[in-house]
Amino acid sequence: MYIPSAVAVARDSFLLAFPALFSIINPLGAAIIFIQAAGNCPASERARLAKMVAFYTTLLLIGSVWIGSLLLSFFGITLNALRVAGGLFVARGGWIMLQSPADDDHQRQSQIVSEDGTPISAPNSQDIAFFPLTMPFTVGPGTMSVAIALSSGDSGKHSLAYEGGLSAAAVAVALTVWLAYAYADRLTTILGVTGTRIMGRLAALILLAIGVQIVAAGLMGFGHDFLNSVKD
Repeated sequence: MYIPSAVAVARDSFLLAFPALFSIINPLGAAIIFIQAAGNCPASERARLAKMVAFYTTLLLIGSVWIGSLLLSFFGITLNALRVAGGLFVARGGWIMLQSPADDDHQRQSQIVSEDGTPISAPNSQDIAFFPLTMPFTVGPGTMSVAIALSSGDSGKHSLAYEGGLSAAAVAVALTVWLAYAYADRLTTILGVTGTRIMGRLAALILLAIGVQIVAAGLMGFGHDFLNSVKD
């Protein structure tokens, strides 16, 4: 079956970006901590809060994908340099999650509690929907760095298709965030702590592999540029 090249590029970028973003956000693991922050809210309020977090997540991820290349140009950072740096960051995050999943959970939990250790709450869910539940709890600097690193991929002549695939992946991940947060109480009952840790380990392994792949692409780019300079 013939697949247009633009469609193939969009498909491949989606398949690359979705597991990377899903793994670093880890909606299933985050849902357990989300329910602690919003546990005092009625079910309807939690559902509305989950929808708002998913909406803000979409904006942040798509913004990172489309504006990231402009930031690179402004600061004079090459794509290969970003691939290596971003890939190392992703791989490091996956490695830490593999070695110390409890530390990652503790760090996330610390982002939604006040100085006295009590969960951050507000009379109106809109007051905590963006900060801290969306940023930095769901989409932190690391997640946005991954989105920018993915946007630096080699898209050839189908840059719009490539960015479109990344954007579709961002929307898909935001949908999983919405579902996980909206049904966080059921997820915690079904998965439990052990099941969530297992899912987190699998996500960490995928994240580590994707980080290595991004680093390899950057190193190959450096090698290609070096060979071209030698030939010239």
